[in-house]
Amino acid sequence: MPAGLGMTNFSDSSALVQAKKQIKITAIKAMQLDFQFDGCLIKIETDAGLVGYGETGVDSKIARAHIEHLDWALQRARGGSERLIGADPLSIQRHFYRMTEMHYPLPAPMGTISGIDIALWDLAGKILDQPVYKLLGGPFRDGCPMYSHGSALENMLDPASCRKWAEHIKQQPEGFNSFKIGTGFPLKQVTHEDGFKSYNTGPGQVEGPFYPTVTSAELRLLKEGYTNIREAVGDSIEIGLHCHGEFNTTSAIAMANTVEPLNVVFIEDPLNPQYSEGWAALKRGTKLPVMTGEKLETVRQFKQFLDAGAVDFVHPDISYAGGFTGCMKIADYASITRTPVALHNVGTLVRTYASAHLSMAIQNFYKSESTLGESSGRVLDEMSSDGPAVVRNSILKVSDRPGLGLNLDEKFLKKHLPKGEPWWG
Repeated sequence: MPAGLGMTNFSDSSALVQAKKQIKITAIKAMQLDFQFDGCLIKIETDAGLVGYGETGVDSKIARAHIEHLDWALQRARGGSERLIGADPLSIQRHFYRMTEMHYPLPAPMGTISGIDIALWDLAGKILDQPVYKLLGGPFRDGCPMYSHGSALENMLDPASCRKWAEHIKQQPEGFNSFKIGTGFPLKQVTHEDGFKSYNTGPGQVEGPFYPTVTSAELRLLKEGYTNIREAVGDSIEIGLHCHGEFNTTSAIAMANTVEPLNVVFIEDPLNPQYSEGWAALKRGTKLPVMTGEKLETVRQFKQFLDAGAVDFVHPDISYAGGFTGCMKIADYASITRTPVALHNVGTLVRTYASAHLSMAIQNFYKSESTLGESSGRVLDEMSSDGPAVVRNSILKVSDRPGLGLNLDEKFLKKHLPKGEPWWG
C-alpha cells in the first residue's frame, strides 16, 4: 500500500463504513482571493454537507477551466464511471491516478489537481474524524519546523541595517531561526545623506528570467553583504541564499562558493527549474548544499535530480507537485537516498496548514517555508475563525481537529474577493 494512504488509521466502525458508502462528491469549485498571486482556493462539496478545502498553483479562471476539462475527460473513461462528481471522496489514490494519467487533449493540469487532492484529504479527515497527518501515517514530530524570509532587511551592505534586522527578528513572537535572503542583484547605487555613494544589495528579487554572468565585483559585494548579516545575527540563525532560476551554472557555482564559508545552509533555485547537466555540475562545483523543486511536478520530475545526485534538498510545493498524494510519493523516493524534503509555501492558510500536516508525516523532513509573521503574511492572521496560526520557536503548532483543522472565516473570504470574482465560482 503506498505511503499516501495509511489505511490502518481509517476507522472500521460500522457507522463510518456506512458513511463512506453514502457520501458522494456533488461539486468542485474554485475561488480567488485578492492577495493570492500563485493560486486559488478549491472547495469540494458532498451530499452529506461536509466540505473539503484545498489550494491550487493556478488562478481561479484557469482552475475552473481545468476542472471542466477534467470532468469532460473523466466522463470519457469507462463510460463516465471515473468522474469525480458522484464519486466516493475517500478513493483518493484512484482519483489521483486517473487525473494524473491523462494524455490528451491536454497534459494533466497538476496545479489544479494538487488543489483537488488537498481538498480530498481535508474532506477525508472530516469524514473519518481524524487530522490529515494521522491519515497519512504520522506523526514523526511535534509541529512543523519552518523558515522565513529576510524581507525586512533593508540593505545588507550596511552593517547598521543588518544589526537592526537582527534585533527585529529576535523580537518577533514566532521566534524564526532560519531565513533565506536574496542576492540583492541587480546592483543599485544609493546616495546617502552625507553624499557617500554605495550599492544597495538588499533582499530584493532579481529581475528575470535571465541575469548576465555575475561579475567579480558583484561577488565581492555578495560576500560583503552576507558577512555583515552573519556578524549581525551570530551563529544561531540559519541563512540560505535565495534565487529564482535566473543564473547560469558558472555564476551559480561562483555565488555558492562565495557564501559557503559564512555557514550558509543552502543555495536555492539558481538555475533553470527543469533538470539539466548544469545542476549536476553545480553540485560537483561547490560544497554548499543545493535546493530546488518549487516549480517541479510529481515524483517524475524530481526523480531526475535524485537519480543524478544533483541536489541536497528537494523543495516541492504541495499546491504544484501533486497535493498530499503526490508529495508523499516524492518524499518516499527521496528517502531512498536520504535526501531531506523541504516545502515551498507562499500561499494562504490552506496551503500553510496543508504543508504542516504533510511535514508531520514525512520522516526525512527539513523545514517548510512560511510568510507567517511577515508584513506580507499578516493578512493570514484573519483568515481563520479560530484565530491566527501559532508559531513559536520557529515551529507551527499543527491542529488535531479533523481534516486540516482550519475553519475559514466567510466574512474574511468575502472581504477579499477580487472585483468580478464570483462567490465560489
